[in-house]
Amino acid sequence: MKWLNRKVAVLWFKAASALIIFLLLAVFVIYQMVEGETRDIFSQVGDVPPMPCAIVFGAGIASPEVRDRVQTAVALYKEGKVKKLLMTGDNGHVDYNEPLAMRQEALELGVPAADVVCDYAGFRTYDSLYRARDIFKVEKAVLVTQRYHLPRAMYLARRLGLTVVGIGAGRDSYGSIQTWYDLREIGAAQAAWLDTTLGRKPKYLGKVEPIFP
Repeated sequence: MKWLNRKVAVLWFKAASALIIFLLLAVFVIYQMVEGETRDIFSQVGDVPPMPCAIVFGAGIASPEVRDRVQTAVALYKEGKVKKLLMTGDNGHVDYNEPLAMRQEALELGVPAADVVCDYAGFRTYDSLYRARDIFKVEKAVLVTQRYHLPRAMYLARRLGLTVVGIGAGRDSYGSIQTWYDLREIGAAQAAWLDTTLGRKPKYLGKVEPIFP
């Protein structure tokens, strides 16, 4: 009986080990697939091909990351690379409004109010891009965010049928918090694959508001 119990335990251990290895391999493969979306990512505004609009992702209010994103988007606008800026982020609470803060900064930097559009339900990258396509009727765009975030954003956009290029905003590293950003992308890549594979819908959709009336 002890021999049988030991044999069963060994079989369970082997099965569990095989499952863990399979899951780790799946995580690695998905991460590499998402991170492989580096085609048409630029580092200089002057190298970006003209597109109808820029999608600018929120990253807190007045954070260094979001300031770099807004400033890069404004540079694209002033260089004539885009005609509109779509500021997308979190406005889940009355006293927290990322898109409005981003819009205000763009206005202060000289972009006309008519050319800055806000998406107040961009709670996640997937939501922002899904809504850009379905609510704001964006078909082509420049994605404006940091380099560590761009492959995932490009992957999601392309899986949703958008034609996109990307520009890395700001610095390559944001100090000690950069390690957390890089690690977070591993899990976020899995979520991106699941979202697009399952065809999930964003938390909010609403009425259609074309960015170009």
